[in-house]
This record gives sequence, C-alpha cells and structure tokens, in this order.
Amino acid sequence: MNCESLKPATLCVQAGWKPKNGEARVLPIYQSTTFKYDNTEEMADLFDLKKEGYFYTRLQNPTNDAVASKIAALEGGVGAVLTSSGQAANFYALFNICSAGDHFVTSNEIYGGTYNLFGVTLKKLGIECTFVSQEATEEEIDAAFRPNTKALFGETISNPGCRVLDIEKFARIAHRHNVPLIIDNTFPTPINCRPFEWGADIVTHSTTKYMDGHATQVGGCVVDSGNFDWETCTHKGDQPMVDFHNPRLNAHRFPGLTTPDESYHGLTYTKAFGKMAYITKLVAQIMRDLGSIPSPTNSFLLNLGLETLHLRMQRHCANAQRIAEFLQADDRVAWVHYSGLPGDDAYELAQKYLPNGSCGVIAFGLKGDRQTAVKFMDSLKLIAIVTHVADARTCVLHPASHTHRQLTDEQLREAGVAPDLIRLSVGIEDVDDLLDDIKQALEKVKG
Repeated sequence: MNCESLKPATLCVQAGWKPKNGEARVLPIYQSTTFKYDNTEEMADLFDLKKEGYFYTRLQNPTNDAVASKIAALEGGVGAVLTSSGQAANFYALFNICSAGDHFVTSNEIYGGTYNLFGVTLKKLGIECTFVSQEATEEEIDAAFRPNTKALFGETISNPGCRVLDIEKFARIAHRHNVPLIIDNTFPTPINCRPFEWGADIVTHSTTKYMDGHATQVGGCVVDSGNFDWETCTHKGDQPMVDFHNPRLNAHRFPGLTTPDESYHGLTYTKAFGKMAYITKLVAQIMRDLGSIPSPTNSFLLNLGLETLHLRMQRHCANAQRIAEFLQADDRVAWVHYSGLPGDDAYELAQKYLPNGSCGVIAFGLKGDRQTAVKFMDSLKLIAIVTHVADARTCVLHPASHTHRQLTDEQLREAGVAPDLIRLSVGIEDVDDLLDDIKQALEKVKG
C-alpha cells in the first residue's frame, strides 16, 4: 500500500523496511562499511550518481536508509537523511543551502546548543543569523531579512520554554522572502504535529529524544517536504515572487542546488533529481565531505523506538497534563508553561497545531530563588537529574545551571529561559508515583 494512505500508527510499525520473500521480517543491522560489486563500471556509476545503490556507509547504508524512509513517511516528506545527532541535523539542514557570506533568520526560543551553533559556530564559517522573537509581528520579523537571507528557522515547541510556534505565520514570512521554512519538530514528533501540512519546507529532529524514547542512541534526521521549488524560490502552491532587492537573485539564490556541481562533473541537482535535489545534495556533498552519520546499530535501536512512538506519545501527554494541572494549582509554584493548560500563552496555538497533545515536557518555576529550584530537584527520589529530555523515564533539569549555562543572563532572557525555569520531562511511569515524588520534594522545599 502507498504510505500516503496509511495512518501514523501503521507507519510507525511498518514503514521503511519492506522485506522480500524469505528476508528478515525485522529490519536487519547492516553493520558493514563497504558493499561488493562485480565490476568497476557498476561502482563508477554509483560515484557519479547515475545509479542508486550502496558502496560506503558514510553515504548510504540499508539500515540507516530504511529508518530515514520511515521518518520521511511519518512527516509526509519525499526523503530524509539520518545524522549522528540532532545538532548535526540542524547544522546540515542550513549548511546545505548556506555558505560564507549568507544569512538566515531564526526564532530566539530554541535549544541552548542550537543557539550557540547558530550564534557562535556558524558565524566562524561566515554564516550570520538574526534572532527574532517568535511573538513579534510579521512586519517586525520581515525587518530582519536581508538580500542574502537563505532560510527562516524555528522549533515547533521550544526547548526548554515550551512555547508553541505559529508555523503558518512563519511560513508566510519565509515564502514572502523566497526562502524555505525549517522547523525542528523534535518535541511533538510527527505523531502530534506535521509541520509540512502548515507550510514548512524542511523538518529536523533530534531522534535522541521521543523517537528513540529509551535514551539508547544519539541521532538526528533531516526531512524534505519536496514542496519548495529551489529554482523559482516558491513553496508548492505559492505564486512566483520577485525579490525587489535584487530581481536577478531568484534564479541563483541557491546556487549549490541550481548550478553545476564541479565535484560531480557539472551535475545540477535540481535538474537531475527534481524534488529529491535537496536530500541528494545533502548526502552526496555534505555527508560525503563532513560525515556525521549514525552507526547502523544506532539506527536499528532508533527503529525499535519508532515502532512504539504512537503509543508512548499518548502516555507522555496524558501524564504531563495531570502533573501540569497539579503544579498550576499548588501555591508553592510561581508559574507553569504547558500548552495543554487553558489560559496558557500557547494554548490557542496548541489547539490549532497540536490538538491531540503536545509532548511530555513542562516548564515551571517555584516561588523563591534559584536555590529553591536546586533544593527541589535535589530532593527528588524517583525523578532523576540528567542532561536529557523526552524519553520513557521522567527527568528534570535546571537549564540556567546546566544546558544553557554558557549563555549570559541577557542571552537567557532572549532565549526565553528564566533563571528559575525547571524543565520537567514527564515519562511513561504511573503518574501517581510521579506526583508523590513531586509532592515530597515540594514539602522539603517548604521546610
């Protein structure tokens, strides 16, 4: 059956690996660096991108490709590539279309590691970015764009602030400026939100989180919708637009995709691969030169997690809703951000983009100071303090002291991280046991 006709639960279990008669029912681990061919011409055609096949795992591997295909099917994309981490996925998604002298615009409410990647490391490569508030008006965000801007970036649900992005608004802005919208969809996963349906063009994931679900592998993924026309610089359904800053720019806004690649004998990706141009270039050029691939064993573990993703997300959301409601009603809690709570700043957007639930991550603060948050966390017994989020086990983190500690107070505020913010990642345990642990920790803070 065509994947487009199947429901997400079925895709979680069955997409990607299609065993032939007599082959393994379960996706095998192709733990091999190389693949054999009978003559030199067959391998030469692979290196020239004239044929599809496997010859070196840094470029392609059957296990990795099967899992990437499953994620592409879940997101409704035309193709996907697995990477060795979520950071690598975000880097590759942008570096595939940006080079020295280019610029992109991004929401400021993003993961601290991504904030550093964009604001510090990419700047060293000559790629600049402008951070904007996702709550700003379209006109205010428009003002951040330049003639050399190549993309707009945001997170569906921000980490750790738990804000919901207005995807349609960001898509309008991106397409008005003839650039793609890239969305990190890690927290909701395609079970709870499919950004392509709201106008996004490229989606990234840290598969380390809910997709794996068991904290067994670090990985990432880049998915292309196939809806952005790199030659006319329009999203599927949009009317061609002219860049009045530079009317000649549209034809070569993305030269890496629309002009000959001398490393492949002058091949032009958009001409040779159509809707698969972006993904093909990412593999054939960026992955070829930079690596950052997952091991086939890691992809195998990721696939096991994906098979139960649709079940786990329901439990994560149900548990988080109960705990968020408890925290909101407790006098010792100063504030709670969870989009499932009526009255939350993100509630209306969540009803639109995340009607079946958002994720299991809650942001909240306790009355007191930073030490109050530390004492609460240190008093927890069942819930662990770990540098992780979004797996089966409930865990907690104080971003200002941990994941975001390299940021200044001003940068913390710009990234939507308050000094007292506690990030609680609710797992799939019995919710009453989790509530009991939270209650006893709050009592110790009180004392």
